[in-house]
Amino acid sequence: MQNFKEIVLAEPRGFCAGVDRAIEIVDRALLKFGKPVYVRHEIVHNTYVVEDLKNRGAIFIEDLNDVPAGATLVFSAHGVPKSVEAEATRRGFTVFDATCPLVTKVHVEVAKLHKEGYEFVMIGHKGHPEVEGTMGQLADGIYLVEDVADVAHIQPKQTDRLAVVTQTTLSVDDAAEITEAVVARFPSIRRPKMQDICYATQNRQDAVKVLSAEVDLVIVVGSPSSSNSNRLRDVAQRYGAESYMVDTAAELQTEWFKGKTRVGLTAGASAPDILVQEVITRIRALGAVSVRTLDGIQETIKFPLPKGLK
Repeated sequence: MQNFKEIVLAEPRGFCAGVDRAIEIVDRALLKFGKPVYVRHEIVHNTYVVEDLKNRGAIFIEDLNDVPAGATLVFSAHGVPKSVEAEATRRGFTVFDATCPLVTKVHVEVAKLHKEGYEFVMIGHKGHPEVEGTMGQLADGIYLVEDVADVAHIQPKQTDRLAVVTQTTLSVDDAAEITEAVVARFPSIRRPKMQDICYATQNRQDAVKVLSAEVDLVIVVGSPSSSNSNRLRDVAQRYGAESYMVDTAAELQTEWFKGKTRVGLTAGASAPDILVQEVITRIRALGAVSVRTLDGIQETIKFPLPKGLK
């Protein structure tokens, strides 16, 4: 038994509207067209969700060569490059696009400004599918920076028309710091009209900042591949709380809880509530006697489904 008494839940936590929509698109495609339904990349970055959909007939692929003729294909919530869209169209697949509408908003802005002669500095993580999707909206003229040090090394062809875009699941604080470095080097650069960091990412990070001040330890439920889950752990650490990320309750380590009196719990935007409940059960077994939820923003946003699945 440990000497802590309370679990404190961040609010909001867990699924966002974009994740809800993406999973529902695969669910409805399976119901309407039967299995298998092919999905390019993990629909969202959560092991439990992906395995559950696999068990129901979804097949996850990275290369469209692995999709047979006439198949139903879903693009993941992270978005895809223009080249993938074009290839899917050429091959005649029945395609449903589960790209988060907030990612699509970034794609639309890139296309619009590109027509006006702009080049872009993109703040994001190399190799992340969302970054590949956004950078893949253009053949060239978009330059990736992952940190402040990268800003000094990019060489745009011109600086009169230059704009910043960001991956939607970054740390708000990190993105702001890198943006300031970009602006310092390119003072006339165009910032986004609205913050590219998505509302759900921002809300969950803000909630963790509040949570971190009240607890000795923060547990983040999320898969290793989930950018926004990793950022929640980083934010908790930055705001003074010891923090760990777990995919499932089985990954909790007893020693993390030694000497702790209050444990905070949150979940990334792609982590289902069933995993949070299992973690609560496990922490209760270690000695917690109560669960309290902090006050926080109540999210009511819901995104429409694509035509053909409504």
